[in-house]
Amino acid sequence: MREFNAEELAQYTGENGKPVYIAHAGKVYDVSASKMWKTGTHMKRHPSGRDLTTDIQGAPHTPEVLGRYPQVGVLAAVKEPEDPRVPPALAALIRTFPFLRRHPHPMTVHFPIAFMFATTVFTLLYLVTGEKSFDTTAFHCLGVGVLFNAVAVTTGFYTWWLNYMAKPLRPVKIKIPLTLLMLLTSAVLFSWRFNTPDILDAMSGLGLLYILLVLSLSAMVTVIGWFGASMTFPVERE
Repeated sequence: MREFNAEELAQYTGENGKPVYIAHAGKVYDVSASKMWKTGTHMKRHPSGRDLTTDIQGAPHTPEVLGRYPQVGVLAAVKEPEDPRVPPALAALIRTFPFLRRHPHPMTVHFPIAFMFATTVFTLLYLVTGEKSFDTTAFHCLGVGVLFNAVAVTTGFYTWWLNYMAKPLRPVKIKIPLTLLMLLTSAVLFSWRFNTPDILDAMSGLGLLYILLVLSLSAMVTVIGWFGASMTFPVERE
């Protein structure tokens, strides 16, 4: 089969009537037939005409998907350049455990999403039914949500720095301040509820404010999740 070097492979990006080629594990594939590669870039993140072995290791799918497309050649062996921003110890960890490149934030972000919604739902159930166990459950969900909010913020900054070069993308500029606001709001609510266990028993001004802040958690996490999804699963516009 034809052997491509990096410069030759870089010519096959779908431009000027040429097909779309990518390489994985030393093999070159023609992915022109895939609608996911119709622009020459997959998910607005992975350009064609390159060796994507490392990228696919951290992808949410396995390399077997490439079996759907014809192999058109092999890639001449070259040593992948190291990212100068990444400390050697972290680079070694990523090579050993590829999920450390893509997955830490998607893995941890589900927890604050779930627990922020759960806090709102169980608070409303308590207000409707008067069942104290719902209030207790809401309090516990809020506490765990605060913990995982902090974890998700940390992994979010890590992923942004490692995979997006800390570029000021529009979703990021929305997500960062809103996430920090949600973290602060949830921490304040947890401390408030801890120090005033009966805050919801008296529907006074402070009680109503507490309820509004709890409802705001679901609103904030919805917006944050929407823009996060737009980065992970970008929608191609015709």
